[in-house]
Amino acid sequence: SGKRLDTFLAERIEGWSRSRLQSAIANEDVTVGGRTAKASYKIRPGDEIDVELPTPADERFEPENIPLDVCYEDEYLAVINKPAGMIVHPGAGVSGGTLANAIAYHFGLKSDGMTPGGNRVGIVHRLDKDTSGLIVVAKDEATHEWLAAQFRMRRVVKRYVALVHGSTRENSGEIDRPIARDRRNRTRMTVSADGRRAITIWRVRRRFVKFTLLDVDIRTGRTHQIRVHLSSIHHPVVGDAVYNEGRDKTISNPEIRKAVARLGRFFLHSEYLAFRHPKTRETVEFSASLPSELVDLLDVIEQNELA
Repeated sequence: SGKRLDTFLAERIEGWSRSRLQSAIANEDVTVGGRTAKASYKIRPGDEIDVELPTPADERFEPENIPLDVCYEDEYLAVINKPAGMIVHPGAGVSGGTLANAIAYHFGLKSDGMTPGGNRVGIVHRLDKDTSGLIVVAKDEATHEWLAAQFRMRRVVKRYVALVHGSTRENSGEIDRPIARDRRNRTRMTVSADGRRAITIWRVRRRFVKFTLLDVDIRTGRTHQIRVHLSSIHHPVVGDAVYNEGRDKTISNPEIRKAVARLGRFFLHSEYLAFRHPKTRETVEFSASLPSELVDLLDVIEQNELA
């Protein structure tokens, strides 16, 4: 009681300096009682502190020879097209088979987590396990810090493609609703007045009778943000058993319903990524086409529904 929030966390989170924790607090990755707080906040008995930390650049991963679809690579960073089903980094009982294990192998980390050149590999941002598409990886800590700052200042353009249930009334829209962890189910997120601000912008790419294909930009990077936000406007992502409240099972057309069940993932893909390069300071852009299983589902919908 009475101790500063940043000091309290630094004493309890191994491998994290007070300054890095202050950055996490400033980035609204720490809440107290469901609300954001300042690093100078004096903790009180009974405070519930929720900390969501990005993967630190110096975390060590056991190298594993897992194939990767590398869209771009230089001495500073790499852009990976992640397949659905791959977890980004170890945690919650998962120690292998992740993107982190794969990049540790492909970028040549030694047993101490260092590259032959003395650098560490860092994952800068996250994608959900069943979200496919583009993710950027830093090859040294300076690049990691540069890219992390770009994300914090909302200078990174992240564009997704999502197929949602229902037909949107408008052709575009903005969702500006705070997101917090669901107190009744800690594995879920929810729209809550006590949460952290989250901004999602969507535009219609294509309309079907009972589905809509959306282009989605996110200005913030909250956990499950797109899935939670689209569900909150009653257009949940197809295939998302966590947030669409059983809508997949109510699809009236049997062929489409079977195709969604076979998909085994939700329809969300990180299609476009743009940021300033840490060396040249010029904007670099990357894109990744929809994976075949998502294209196949759209074909089934087209064949069984009039657009």
